[in-house]
Amino acid sequence: MVRIIPMASTIRPSLSSLKLPLLRFALPPHSPSRRLSMVHLGSAVPQSQFFGLKAAKLLRGEGNSMAVAAAGNAAQASTAATQENVLEWVKKDKRRMLHVVYRVGDLDRTIKFYTECLGMKLLRKRDIPEERYTNAFLGYGPEDSHFVIELTYNYGVDKYDIGTGFGHFGIAVEDVAKTVELIKAKGGKVTREPGPVKGGTTVIAFVEDFDGYKFELLERGPTPEPLCQVMLRVGDLDRSIKFYEKAFGMELLRKRDNPEYKYTIAMMGYGPEDKNVVLELTYNYGVTEYEKGNAYAQIAIGTDDVYKTAEAIKLAGGKITREPGPLPGISTKITACLDPDGWKAVFVDNVDFLKELE
Repeated sequence: MVRIIPMASTIRPSLSSLKLPLLRFALPPHSPSRRLSMVHLGSAVPQSQFFGLKAAKLLRGEGNSMAVAAAGNAAQASTAATQENVLEWVKKDKRRMLHVVYRVGDLDRTIKFYTECLGMKLLRKRDIPEERYTNAFLGYGPEDSHFVIELTYNYGVDKYDIGTGFGHFGIAVEDVAKTVELIKAKGGKVTREPGPVKGGTTVIAFVEDFDGYKFELLERGPTPEPLCQVMLRVGDLDRSIKFYEKAFGMELLRKRDNPEYKYTIAMMGYGPEDKNVVLELTYNYGVTEYEKGNAYAQIAIGTDDVYKTAEAIKLAGGKITREPGPLPGISTKITACLDPDGWKAVFVDNVDFLKELE
């Protein structure tokens, strides 16, 4: 799994180690990586390979740049083909959103709320006293087949800034009104009473946990993935859609503009949203930047090849914050990046992830 490293900690030899430092977003040092071999645009090609030795000498003597141009064109064509292959591979890669990571101020209180009110199960819990933090994994099914939540509690820190960019998590329930009554009875905070969504018919409600994270309850029939949405705000929706399609291999499942309320949403994911978790990107008219805060951390996504994934992210304009390769001391391979809005994601080798769960 992917964790948040408390401040002044180093990367631990575990997939759980990739954490952001406490109360700030300094990035961990880059480690050596293995990259895809690509033909560089500036590769030198001897003129004699194209024209023969005598012709090459003649061309050099006359200052003719024909051979150099041919070499450059060949290199560009080769590079373009390689780039196209990488981006095509992304569409075929076996990807799945694994978990979402964020910080809370009271782990036991949060676990109780999520299990008793939201119906989640505590899948596992791990304390790391030498690094002064504890993790808990919660969800509606096993980590090898379900999207789950990874909570991080840093010793002695009871409050975080959620910022303005993070939106909410979505949970599909069969009866929104009944779920809301249960939450109220347990002391939960309801910020939007059950009712149809604006401009639609789906019954929803909004609740908050004790740290201020919002959960949208969506009335929906039985689904294999109740933890169904992560909503993030972005400054340029078309740019984000293009990036997540090219770099992350996600599909644009649907897009809806709401001019009356001055926002547009796009649902991105790896399958139908009634059966899979989706990334809900929201653009508010005229707003191009948001505060990230220090509470929400990242999503983790499985991939068959972290090296090709990193190349695709670069080609799509993303920023690699950890070069692809195995974590120190273990064989789990990862790479980390930022999207154009600065939202972080970590890609984890699929085979290595399953070994970690064992």
